[in-house]
Amino acid sequence: MPVFTRSRDLPDSRDGSPEGADGTGAAGELEAPESGTAPPRTLASRIAYGWAWRSRSPRAARVLWWTTTVLALVLVLGAMVLPNQVGLLRADRLLRLPGEAVVSAAVLLSLPRRPRVVAAAALGVGLAALTVVNVLDMAYSEYLGRGFNLVLDWGLLDDAQSYVADSMGGATALGAAIGLLLLVAALFVVMALAAVRLSEVLARNVPAATRGTLIAGTVWITCSVLSVQYAGLPLAYHRAVSAVTVKAKDVRQTLEDEAAFAKEARADAFGDTPPDQLVPDLRGKDVIFTFIESYGRSAIEDPVMSPGVDRTLTASTAALAKAGYRAKSGWLTSATFGGSSWLGHSSTLSGLWIDNQQRYRTVMNSDRLSLPKIFQKTGAWDTVGVMPGIQKAWPEQKHYGLDKVYNAFQMGYRGPKFSWSTMPDQYALEAFQRLEHGRERDRPLMSEIILTSSHQPWAPLPEMVGWDEVGDGSVFDGIQRAGEKASDVIADSTRSREAYGRSIEYSVTALTQWLERYGTEDTVLVFLGDHQPITRVSGENASRDVPVSIVAKDPAVLDRIAAWRWTDGLRPAHDAPVWKMDLFRDRFLTAYGSTPHPTKD
Repeated sequence: MPVFTRSRDLPDSRDGSPEGADGTGAAGELEAPESGTAPPRTLASRIAYGWAWRSRSPRAARVLWWTTTVLALVLVLGAMVLPNQVGLLRADRLLRLPGEAVVSAAVLLSLPRRPRVVAAAALGVGLAALTVVNVLDMAYSEYLGRGFNLVLDWGLLDDAQSYVADSMGGATALGAAIGLLLLVAALFVVMALAAVRLSEVLARNVPAATRGTLIAGTVWITCSVLSVQYAGLPLAYHRAVSAVTVKAKDVRQTLEDEAAFAKEARADAFGDTPPDQLVPDLRGKDVIFTFIESYGRSAIEDPVMSPGVDRTLTASTAALAKAGYRAKSGWLTSATFGGSSWLGHSSTLSGLWIDNQQRYRTVMNSDRLSLPKIFQKTGAWDTVGVMPGIQKAWPEQKHYGLDKVYNAFQMGYRGPKFSWSTMPDQYALEAFQRLEHGRERDRPLMSEIILTSSHQPWAPLPEMVGWDEVGDGSVFDGIQRAGEKASDVIADSTRSREAYGRSIEYSVTALTQWLERYGTEDTVLVFLGDHQPITRVSGENASRDVPVSIVAKDPAVLDRIAAWRWTDGLRPAHDAPVWKMDLFRDRFLTAYGSTPHPTKD
């Protein structure tokens, strides 16, 4: 059996590549067996024989060494300059000299081998974590119009998985979740190994690496002092440090905001108003607050989506006028974007700016009077919620002051789901009529209705059927089967925008037809969007504005808001007044005769 030996005292290569990769010898490698000898048979000898491949193929070894080293360099430097916005993922924006690389090289060169390896691995893990946060920022910016909050947003990842499961199936959601977890784990391992490899490269020739680090540092400082730019950004970059600094600031502000907001939530202008002084000008009216999912300014003003939506709003305004209804419309700036609809609902109804989950939890656990709870407090209304998107326990019912809530399983629906939406809006409204609005009652009804058919991914979409044909929802089976697949639409921006526009047309049509068919002289309908659709649909730098309309037959109802200068009809003018969403509650209460009695803190 051939004998394998390993040389011990190995000189460093001047170019950093493995000694002998040019074919003159394989310093540090196992020597190849002599020709003509029998192949190794034991496990140890087989492993040793495998290790000796670089001696047998020096050119391949050299290529592999340089390839892995370059890939490690690209991976580490790429993580240091990676932006957190999809729109910035361009090659010219990634060509920077990161100051973090210069500092890291200087630190690693100053350490003995073992601490150097540990420090390099820690650097790689840190860069992997930063990469994950940057990618989360990209996803959250795309879907929610904001970055990822390290304190509050981890729980939303579970909601994201639920959304994928509801839209594309449980198997797809599970596979995607497992795949992402494996990808993240691999990123951490590979990034740590890449950093360690680069540290070993630096240590192979300390004098040359030190000179290179000093030169790089000098270039970085010079470019920084002279403000040298490339592609509109400084060539001397410190993106990683800036990102960590921003996230640390966000964490601190999030923690500080909790106490400040809790105090703000207790200061209620109508908190101590006697029941008989709350909304006296709406006594005897059936008041319905309806949120249309993702109904934003883009639906009315975007050139792709607006033609169909504008026709729907114009036709619906005319049909309602024929039925004796008038409408006025304006704009509200939503507290959320692209998703997290409950933040928009709570901001509108509670009169507070609720733009994150922490604020939401604070309000839900407070005694703050939401609009439904104010109607309940008067004792003059029954209060009910129609929530087809709710599929589990909903403790928020108490905060909102709703006597009864109908969730997805309590409206008798036997038809198909339409992607995320558990039932078509037309069915939800017909069920509301059958279960509550159409019943004989001793008191008028205050209702909160959430319409979900315009929820992404907007495929397949329901279509209107005859109101007498709605039944238990089975009539929608054929419509659902013939509709587009969510996976086909969600990956195509143009098709998503077109489908989104059609979903808004459907939701507005269903709601206004319901009012024509079932509304009375005493019906007052307030409907609005909860937020704009995702960036891929609404566009980069889209506003957060959503339309809001009040519809009634009684002229006195709209006369009360004449000072608001809203637009006549269901389509708000481009320059109609714009308020922050949290201002609506108090202005609505004041317009309809409520007397402020602030809470004593």
